[in-house]
Amino acid sequence: MEILTIIPARGGSVGVPRKNVRPLGGRPLIAWSIEQALATPSVTRVVVSTDDPEIARVSKTRGAEVVDRPASLATSTCSSESALLHCLDELRSREGYAPELVVFLQATSPLRREHDIEAAIQTLLRSQADSLFSACASHGFMWRVDSDGPWPLNYDHRARPRRQDAPLDVIENGSIYVFRPDVLRETGSRLGGRVATYMMRPLDSFQVDEPEDLVLMEAVLASVRPALDPAALAGVDLVLLDFDGVMTENRVTVDQHGTESVVCHRGDGWGIARLRDAGVRVMVVSTEANPVVAARCDKLGVPCYQGVGDKGEVVDSILEELRAPRERVAFVGNDVNDLPAMSRVGVPIAVADSTP
Repeated sequence: MEILTIIPARGGSVGVPRKNVRPLGGRPLIAWSIEQALATPSVTRVVVSTDDPEIARVSKTRGAEVVDRPASLATSTCSSESALLHCLDELRSREGYAPELVVFLQATSPLRREHDIEAAIQTLLRSQADSLFSACASHGFMWRVDSDGPWPLNYDHRARPRRQDAPLDVIENGSIYVFRPDVLRETGSRLGGRVATYMMRPLDSFQVDEPEDLVLMEAVLASVRPALDPAALAGVDLVLLDFDGVMTENRVTVDQHGTESVVCHRGDGWGIARLRDAGVRVMVVSTEANPVVAARCDKLGVPCYQGVGDKGEVVDSILEELRAPRERVAFVGNDVNDLPAMSRVGVPIAVADSTP
């Protein structure tokens, strides 16, 4: 079954300038939707419709095809439906391509779980629907406000029910739409015919409409990152630490003579001592060749490798010298140059304020 995913992403944005390529969790916002679509088993093709060269470049880099959208269909007043129709018409006229289903993803709704798109497709097929929208439950009592004042939409305020007895009301969360192309062509809308819903968690239903939404989503992503497996930690008997940004606040002060100093935390010394009490070795592997690194490590009694160009090679040599199994070694880092070392060990750890 040919199932085409279309991700419309115009360059102009009023609420959040350049939002489709703004970073979220270390990758451009649009990359989330592209990668989720490519990972969906039933999706056979992923296309981004855009008028913007940077969005096009990022999309191709992430594995999507690009259909160039004319400027006349990329204004703030143009509907998503116009972009979807243009994309379908362009592929049909250029290749004779006509998918059986279209999955429409909004790049501004990146918080989907790995199975959501596939589950939405299967929900539409199972229910023999013509279109589907993703939704989350609304557990509140809704009022509409107009010129005559507020009036209740989903309950009688004179006989207020218990919340658990109220009917289920849902809100389109804008994340996933699935439809048969004829629905769009015949009605001009993404929804028509027999309509189904796919329920998502409220936590996955946030959209990027204002700059503050990106801050909120970063917090959500941080809260759902998988925790370290206690079993993996229990087996660690060697901990390797980066210095700057791991044993310091990642800042440096320089006086008029060029002398550098850093700020460390006494808690690190206490923690390292407790590790040693438990029989765990601790070493520092640092790119910096600075007396302050050696001075701090000497005070803590920690062996130190500094002025290291390739941390991965140094970690390999340490593991070989100590005959340490990789799965029993942890490396704690905070920046890109720590990645080679982190890839060599069984327990790679990034501190909370790491480079994404």
